[in-house]
Amino acid sequence: MYLKNFEIRWSDVDANRHLANSAYVNFMSHTRVAFFEDHGFSLTNLAKFQISPVVFYEHIFYFKEAFLGTPIRVSLEVTGLSEDGMFFRIEHNIYNHKGENLANCELLGAWINLKTRQLTGLPAEFLEEMDTFPKSKDFKVLTKEDTRKFGKKPVNLS
Repeated sequence: MYLKNFEIRWSDVDANRHLANSAYVNFMSHTRVAFFEDHGFSLTNLAKFQISPVVFYEHIFYFKEAFLGTPIRVSLEVTGLSEDGMFFRIEHNIYNHKGENLANCELLGAWINLKTRQLTGLPAEFLEEMDTFPKSKDFKVLTKEDTRKFGKKPVNLS
């Protein structure tokens, strides 16, 4: 499990004086970027291949409030990867200083080629590094069908 520590700042709270939902998303995003950086997926390395991560969804469940000045820890575990590295699923948990679980999030993402704007598998050097990722107990090899498990499709305005 990968862990990153934060302290809730004034800009992280909302009108209810607790951690804003957008701050949860920002803390999780920061944790993912740090995780990827620690595993060689730096912006510089990704730029060599013109690839970048994209998020398909983040499902967040809130359990307990967090307040200004509270230290929190954000965890990251990889719960799924496709064989070609194109798709990844991550679980985040957010804990307070007592270790109480404040929120849980399931995220599904993929890698996009910044030139073609198409989803892409990962180059060999990144695939090798993905084997070292901390994986959850329920880790699964992802298929394209797993990315469509909710059956959501765009509905355009007429």
